[in-house]
Amino acid sequence: MSIEVYRDAWGVPHLRAGDPDELAFAQGRVTARDRAWQLEVERHRAQGTTAAFLGAAELGWDVFARRVRLADTARLCFARLERTDAPTAAWVRAYVDGVNDGLAEGARRAPEFAETGLAPGRWEPWTPLAVWLSTHILFAGFPTKLWREEVARRLGEEWTELFATDGPGTAGSNGWVVAGERTASGAALVAGDPHRFIEAPGVYQQIRLACPAYDVVGLAVPGVPGLAHFGHTGPVAWAITNAMADYQDVYRERLRRLPDGGVEALGPEGWRPATAHTETIEVAGGEPVVIEAIETDRGPVIVGTDEEPAAEGPEGVRTGGDGGDGGVGGVGGWEVLALRYPPRVTGELGFGVLPALLRARTVGDVDAALDGWVEPVNVVQAADTRGGLLHRVAGHVPVRDRLNSLRTVPAWDPAHAWADAPAPLPRAEVRGHAVMANARGLAAPLGVEFAPPHRADRIDALLGASADWTPEAVTAVHRDTDNPSAAPLLAAVGRAEAGLSPAASAVRERLLAWDRRMDAESTGAGLYAAVRGAVVRRLAGHEAFAALREPAPYPEVFRPWLALGPRVAFALETLLTAGPVPAGDVDRIVREALEEVAAGEPPAAWGTTHRLAPWQALPDPDDARWPGLAGDHDCVLSTSSVPGWTDRSARASAARYVWDLADRERSGWIVPFGASGVPGDPHHQDQLPLWLRGELAPVTTDWQYLTKEQG
Repeated sequence: MSIEVYRDAWGVPHLRAGDPDELAFAQGRVTARDRAWQLEVERHRAQGTTAAFLGAAELGWDVFARRVRLADTARLCFARLERTDAPTAAWVRAYVDGVNDGLAEGARRAPEFAETGLAPGRWEPWTPLAVWLSTHILFAGFPTKLWREEVARRLGEEWTELFATDGPGTAGSNGWVVAGERTASGAALVAGDPHRFIEAPGVYQQIRLACPAYDVVGLAVPGVPGLAHFGHTGPVAWAITNAMADYQDVYRERLRRLPDGGVEALGPEGWRPATAHTETIEVAGGEPVVIEAIETDRGPVIVGTDEEPAAEGPEGVRTGGDGGDGGVGGVGGWEVLALRYPPRVTGELGFGVLPALLRARTVGDVDAALDGWVEPVNVVQAADTRGGLLHRVAGHVPVRDRLNSLRTVPAWDPAHAWADAPAPLPRAEVRGHAVMANARGLAAPLGVEFAPPHRADRIDALLGASADWTPEAVTAVHRDTDNPSAAPLLAAVGRAEAGLSPAASAVRERLLAWDRRMDAESTGAGLYAAVRGAVVRRLAGHEAFAALREPAPYPEVFRPWLALGPRVAFALETLLTAGPVPAGDVDRIVREALEEVAAGEPPAAWGTTHRLAPWQALPDPDDARWPGLAGDHDCVLSTSSVPGWTDRSARASAARYVWDLADRERSGWIVPFGASGVPGDPHHQDQLPLWLRGELAPVTTDWQYLTKEQG
């Protein structure tokens, strides 16, 4: 083999090989050596086998992964890839071969294997596809449909979309492209940051992939070959954000058990066979759990596989028997929910896009490659050295009835079937600059809930203030901590003058004088957060929401979307001015919140309580070591917490980047921790200080300034 591995000053791997397949092998091997524990956790998550070594706490995820058929869908998609695109299938196999070649060495370096007793397993050719599915299956937030169903049922149909917001389960991003006419160099800049739940090790891997066919730097998803989301080939660079599109549906199904133990489901054409089998989930320190996995013509059953005879079915239809009329019913029938998602339906995951992106030289190449993109649905921006610019949506969005996007829908009603062809994908011309930040805009026809416009508007205003942008100046945009979403609460505080105690009046005056910046050292931001939290708790406790306090009857994996407190927190702007809580009660709640904060200890600076809280497969025994953060949910520097319940931030920038089309070496990138997933490695967390300051590490591409790895 002709593989060479180099490292830059931050330990980032720069790989060189004789051809793309050799290079894919090298990418798999170096990733396994650097991140063996992370890779094996991801493989087990995709297969629904994490409880076997992490214990009962992971059982909820494993049950979901098995029932939604993640691994089986990956197998189907890889089989289709082999039939329709053999070169890409071989490229994926080469990556997997590299992972398997490097896992044993990587596992010896990673103490987590000894701590849990886990032995490194073997990756299959379809495993990267399963990792991709596992990473993104909840990305579109289909559990929000379960929440809307509960709101309609318990609170009233008129409030179904009351809590519409960029909720706790979604993942967003900032992204922007500045045309050459508005930069100091005359060449375009592409920049941004994906917002995800922060994991340690990080969910993005800085890497360089070079062979005679291409030379690309970018951010890879560990366990997946290539550079799907963010890359710079030299002549062209691209980046994505979540389009907030709706492309998964939840169907209400009626099932009945046959005398031979089989299962039938009621569809538009009557009762039809469903597939059913049992699986056993091993649990470390506990008894194995046996589940039944059922799949109808719509998709896998994700809620309610246990037989539960019901007196009434959906929409009041009796279910005691079908009376020979073919209607809903049947002795022993019960109701479940099934998920329909594009890769399960089409057998296509779009992996053919990945090598095509690496070969891209122009925005036209990127554009053509993205026609094959499937999931998740993204807004893409790209620029090239010829002056080309791209701003479009990429992905598979089914065409169906609008109610499918809002609520659960009856499986037996043909009105809720998917059309054969997916929806057309919007695109727009870039004039000077373009911004994408999950707000209602380019992708509006494809979704229901979008992020508030604050981040998009703020970035647009900042970019509009100059026509001489440089990579350094663009990096500063990432650090902006202005919090526009504070305005409605501050307006309510402004109305709360009458009847306050002197101490509460002093709190009010301090808030009204605050500069609205969520800086880590700001006591004004800390005071705002304390008052906001008190308001959220009181609103959630208002009698208007009493019907929503009872936990929703769904599996625990969906709870982040179904808890009243976080829903109130993220919809606070709306609930302060609209909704079932009377305006007079809102004003009273704000006054009470001011009094509560005034009566307690003075709130500390924002960064004292707003600290990083990354997810780790093994809990950190030294949780107190995680640092304080600037920013907030709706700041450009987006660091999300759950106001009213915790200031800890589990979601923030999983990476930041600036791609310079004038000179790739003037580009920059950063991840929250480091290039290595091995505790104790010099590059395990060496990027954290820069990430906290909003700085970027340089992208080094001159081989003479890199260090060649021996062996």
